[in-house]
Amino acid sequence: MTLVVVGASLAGLRAVEAARRTGYRGRIVLIGAEEHLPYDRPPLSKAFLAAGGPRAVEPFHTEEVLREVLGVELLLGASAEGLDLGSREVTVAGRAVRYDALVIATGATARTLPGARALRTAEDAVAVRDALDRGARTVVIGAGFIGSEVASAARARGLPVTIVEAAAVPLARAVGETAGAALAALHHEAGTELRLGAEVTGVTDGSVRLAGGEVLPADLVVAGIGAVPATGWLEGSGLVLHERDRGVVCDATLSAGAPGVYAAGDVAHVASPLFGGLLRLEHWTNAAEQGAAAARHALDPAAARPLEAVPYFWSDWYGHRIQFVGTPDADEVVTAGDTTLYRRGDRLVGALTVDRPREIMKHRRRIAGRASWADALAFAGTA
Repeated sequence: MTLVVVGASLAGLRAVEAARRTGYRGRIVLIGAEEHLPYDRPPLSKAFLAAGGPRAVEPFHTEEVLREVLGVELLLGASAEGLDLGSREVTVAGRAVRYDALVIATGATARTLPGARALRTAEDAVAVRDALDRGARTVVIGAGFIGSEVASAARARGLPVTIVEAAAVPLARAVGETAGAALAALHHEAGTELRLGAEVTGVTDGSVRLAGGEVLPADLVVAGIGAVPATGWLEGSGLVLHERDRGVVCDATLSAGAPGVYAAGDVAHVASPLFGGLLRLEHWTNAAEQGAAAARHALDPAAARPLEAVPYFWSDWYGHRIQFVGTPDADEVVTAGDTTLYRRGDRLVGALTVDRPREIMKHRRRIAGRASWADALAFAGTA
């Protein structure tokens, strides 16, 4: 039996590790578009950009561990090119790799903007860090988590930085407008300039032009404008791809609807028993949990069970830890101090905290247990 994992980042690695933990002794092939061994991405926009931070991206495991201990065949530096569900083959660099069980974990590709640098890979991080080392005046396009972390790194060095965001508040989609307005205050307090509700009309060498005529001088321009699932290789395969962004549509067990095929991480739209509908999440915890589950389910479909994990993500800005659990898709949002709670119906469905790491995990357990809104308010001291 052969398990093929396409995508050599976190979800793919956790799939490999989980397969061996279950006692699977068969063949495992790990396919990755980058030449690097699997490495952790969150530090790329955090510690790696700090003055005096690490100078190299360290892999999760050495090649010796991957090959000799985990028994993995590595096909790195080669992107998957196609999938044939009938013959159960993945095409990589013109070569057909047959599978009995397949985990799709190809992640997402950063949206780009001409003249701006994305921050998704180790090479991107090195280029951004080198510019900061040279004292770059920085303009960040997009006030999401990546963009805000780049701004934080620049301000920690005492460098001027401006964030340009099309929405009225940062992170409106990810955390809602109420919490987004509160997070904007963190940027203001740190000395980061915000241009909200602003449209970029062009990026040239040394400047960013906004609609209305303002020109922002810039030595470094970073685009943090989101990412799209890396599924071009799946077009025409027969798998169902989401109409909006072409991510892989999965049921609650991560099955992609074809025998032996499962998907995990940034690439997957997964049916959520806890919140209803499909969720596609670009979070570290989600990738790790789904990658492990996808491998277990692919190897033993009869034992597959729906996932009810509560989404969780964190971000570090200006010395503050921002954490979110659940979903921002809510009927009501209530803020009390450094905590924001999200209600849907009579249930707690989300919570955001700033610098309250112990509290956030208690909210996560409440969401998983389908806690009532009254219980959540009582815990937060707002009843």
